[in-house]
Amino acid sequence: MSENTTPAVAQDENQLILERREKLKAIRQQQVEGKGVAFPNDFKPTDNAASLFERFNSQSTEELAALGVTAKVAGRMMLKRVMGKASFCTLQDASLGDTGGRIQIYVKGEDVGPELYASFKHWDLGDIVAAEGTVFKTKTGELSIHATSVRLLTKSLRPMPDKFHGMADQETKYRQRYVDLMTDVEARKRFLARSKAVSALREFMVGHDFLEVETPMLHPIPGGANAKPFKTHHNALDQEMFLRIAPELYLKRLIVGGFDRVFEINRSYRNEGISVRHNPEFTMMEFYAAYWNYQDLMDYTEKLIRDAAQRATGSLQLTYAGKPVDLSQPFERLTIVEAIQKYTEAGENVFDATWLTNAVKKLGLTEAKNKLAGRSLASLQVLYFEETVEEKLWQPTFIMEHPTEISPLARANDDRPEVTERFELYITGREFGNGFSELNDAEDQAARFQAQVNAKDSGDDEAMHFDADFVRALEYGMPPTGGCGIGIDRLMMLLTDSASIRDVILFPALRRES
Repeated sequence: MSENTTPAVAQDENQLILERREKLKAIRQQQVEGKGVAFPNDFKPTDNAASLFERFNSQSTEELAALGVTAKVAGRMMLKRVMGKASFCTLQDASLGDTGGRIQIYVKGEDVGPELYASFKHWDLGDIVAAEGTVFKTKTGELSIHATSVRLLTKSLRPMPDKFHGMADQETKYRQRYVDLMTDVEARKRFLARSKAVSALREFMVGHDFLEVETPMLHPIPGGANAKPFKTHHNALDQEMFLRIAPELYLKRLIVGGFDRVFEINRSYRNEGISVRHNPEFTMMEFYAAYWNYQDLMDYTEKLIRDAAQRATGSLQLTYAGKPVDLSQPFERLTIVEAIQKYTEAGENVFDATWLTNAVKKLGLTEAKNKLAGRSLASLQVLYFEETVEEKLWQPTFIMEHPTEISPLARANDDRPEVTERFELYITGREFGNGFSELNDAEDQAARFQAQVNAKDSGDDEAMHFDADFVRALEYGMPPTGGCGIGIDRLMMLLTDSASIRDVILFPALRRES
């Protein structure tokens, strides 16, 4: 029984691989004998499945026959039916379209020659195949290509997953993304949508006079966010280096240098936990605009998110985890205190540090881990907000006025210096962006850095280092500036209705195979 005609029969994978290697061995022998090339590289397809269906699927059988259209295609063989003197196979290319990039090929022995047809019958699912022929419709009305020639371009040595079940194990999907993409049309569509959305973000930024820049991934001092970095060693410089946790401090140096609007779509790295919302290596976009404040940033971010959604999905009415998300309405804006009062029963207790301390203890936060006794009222409000409100912020909401003590790079509010001109954007109960009026007072920034150093010395391994060069840059003078970072991966989760961040990262971080 062949692998192609009896998919329900379980066969040992190693045996199947051995059989395929034997077929390749025979092909290599034919090359030695001058009868072909094992891995030819001279075929150039001129057509793909999506374009052929778009142009000709509406044509009748008679109209196609009259046109006499020919096509050259190539792709992975996903299905094959051998029926004596004639056979059908389905090739899959990268074009997607309504058919997932698949088109049927009709192969007849008398048209391609008996020797080639005999070889074709032994080709396997997963092989990369080229076909040339006439476009026609079968008796059942399926657009197909009547082959005048077929070629084996690449011999697949490993069997495809069962066509009815695909890859069942989720971790295998992540680890072998190449197989996931070749067998799951929705996976390919998901990453196509990601590409469109990232392109839309870039075009939106450039269209609003932002300059795209590139900043270092290797930093002598980790900075720009409160996070634990990855460490490495630079041999030539003989010094410890850190993988970028955020590009912020370098981008603001460029504002000092005279570029009024800059952005970077960047890879950043944080040596922290892995979850459905966190990957140690992730993509975000940060942008900075001189003479903007956090109110300007919220207006702009709202427009940017809408544009990306419209370009990627064609709609501002999304569905995530079975629940609607409406991006068409103005995003709500609440302070942390207002959000607590709206979504919980705290009421005026939100201003009572003792009540908040007891409340978060009841929620499971411990004194030893969270150092509750040393926290300010504003810090306790943030803790309570994170534990009780975040997951309720399903529709787009800007949460404003974060405590100065946990916002070391943000400008303090002139009237209430204990909080900053900062916001976080929440959608579907999770954070999507973080922005603020930038701190441009060099002396204040130096004092904030020193407070972070003190926190690090007290055991906070996520606190920032003192960046003397950045303080020096501020001493030259930075104009009033607004800056924002948007998590691209989380945005893609929303736009593609994906439950895990791993679903929108082509190659997520995984434990090494044993």
